[in-house]
Amino acid sequence: MHEIDYTDMELLRFTTAGSVDDGKSTLIGRLLYDSKSILEDQYEAVRLSSERRGEKEVNLALLTDGLKAEREQGITIDVAYRYFSTPKRKFIIADTPGHIQYTRNMVTGASTANVALILVDARQGVLEQTRRHSIIASLLQIPHMVVCVNKMDLVDYNEETYESIRHDFENFASKLDVHDISFIPISALRGDNVVSRSKSMDWYQGPTLMYYLENVHIASDHNFIDCRFPVQYVVRPNTDEFHDYRGYSGRVSGGIFRKGDRVLLLPSGFTSTISKIDTFDGEVDEAFPPMSATLLLENDIDISRGDMIVRENNIPQITQDIEAMVCWFNERPLQLNGKYALRHTTQEMRCVIKEIRYKLDINTLHRNLEDKHIVMNDIARIVLRTTKPIFADPYRKNRITGSLILIDEGTNETVGAGMII
Repeated sequence: MHEIDYTDMELLRFTTAGSVDDGKSTLIGRLLYDSKSILEDQYEAVRLSSERRGEKEVNLALLTDGLKAEREQGITIDVAYRYFSTPKRKFIIADTPGHIQYTRNMVTGASTANVALILVDARQGVLEQTRRHSIIASLLQIPHMVVCVNKMDLVDYNEETYESIRHDFENFASKLDVHDISFIPISALRGDNVVSRSKSMDWYQGPTLMYYLENVHIASDHNFIDCRFPVQYVVRPNTDEFHDYRGYSGRVSGGIFRKGDRVLLLPSGFTSTISKIDTFDGEVDEAFPPMSATLLLENDIDISRGDMIVRENNIPQITQDIEAMVCWFNERPLQLNGKYALRHTTQEMRCVIKEIRYKLDINTLHRNLEDKHIVMNDIARIVLRTTKPIFADPYRKNRITGSLILIDEGTNETVGAGMII
């Protein structure tokens, strides 16, 4: 058997969402099992555990429910990350909870995803939970959405049932900001259309879920137009070999930086030219998202962590007044005029909440202008003022330079995640 070289393989992050008991954890267990990504002893432990619980079939959901409370109640509470790979791609799954009181966990798991898997129980159809998860996926600008109509075995693999759910979802999704939606009828328990094609649903001609995940085009999910390079670290080795070396390290958040490009440095406004681009694997001619790189410039300019390297004719918004949609994570409610620490790309500063515009009803997208009391799991539109300018883009244009987190300075807890409008 030849070794697979994983270094250059594309990484796809996906998140699962759906109502309670729609089979999210079972589906992930099935993906892991059918793609040969779990070890025999893990499978054996799950088989024995299922037997002890008196279940007829092997309960693959137990592979992902890591917390004891989850296994006892048979529900998912926290975000469980699972890693697996096939010869075509590497995958990171964020299995997020379905309950309304865990909205913040879903936001956490979905914030970096390329694909959202929305599970719908074929017997129940499109529920309020389904709508809420789809709204969060569209709010977080997840580029691709797959609606898996699960438990088809319990409706005798009926094509009309599947078509009616698909029709309902398409009607609802027309109000959302999602550009790529696919539908797949599956049975996670039996494995129909998950990795192998279903013999019971020959009326369905589309791809299996695994084929979709391996082949969906994600290379253009990043922003390759607006050049953004937040500086994380200044590299000064001060050794005889690298006596004059001065590089700026970080991760490319947008655009393509090439050797010889003219660049502008924020906040100073000085310009320079890229003389060299170093990476872990040696020198390269260009760097693009999501690469980590070290840029060397022709001029000696004072640059430190939190500064940003951009292009002269394409700069982000430089502002101290920010409007954002924020998902609140903390038991203590959001305080109007409250002061919080704020992190944005590689910058840290303080900010004050100037205004709470409205609370978003996550089930209907209705804006509640009266209720300004923002508690855990609420999503609201707020205005905040920072102690120094940040270099931001709207979240819909760039998910990295458009996002921020709020931190309680007293406890150092992350209390909110925001998407800049």
